Amino acid sequence: MRAVSAIGKKIFTLPQLQAQIASWRVTHKTIAFTNGCFDILHEGHIASLSQAASEADYLVVGVNSDNSTKRLKGPDRPVNNEHSRALMLASLSIVDAVVIFEEDTPLQLITAILPDVLVKGGDYTLEQIVGAKEVMANGGRVVINPILPGFSTTSIIQQIKASFS
Repeated sequence: MRAVSAIGKKIFTLPQLQAQIASWRVTHKTIAFTNGCFDILHEGHIASLSQAASEADYLVVGVNSDNSTKRLKGPDRPVNNEHSRALMLASLSIVDAVVIFEEDTPLQLITAILPDVLVKGGDYTLEQIVGAKEVMANGGRVVINPILPGFSTTSIIQQIKASFS
């Protein structure tokens, strides 16, 4: 059985993450990065994270802070606080590192770590993906994963609300 205490060690501050990535790169390992709010973890998130993890040796997940999530998703969000969301992601074996960011986009985080692979889920074009040009200019690549239909945090919240009306 794995030590539960190891889960929390996968949650990093940006300076800690930069040091960890530097140590991974010394051994010629590749880094994939993806991001999101991950408010209520669901099957669509797992599919997206699994695909992202398959793109490199290590997967780093950027998590929008509570304030950032509220700005992006509305006053009733997040449902789970940033620590809970980071802890849930860190508990997944496919995730190697989690970092919380305050900004509305992960551009500052992406430019600070410059992953080898930037992974985004959805119907984006390369030009619409925040950090894509910076990653590609550094010799990295960008992967756009299709979204698993039928799964969204918003629809889960709507189902919960409907069951109480």
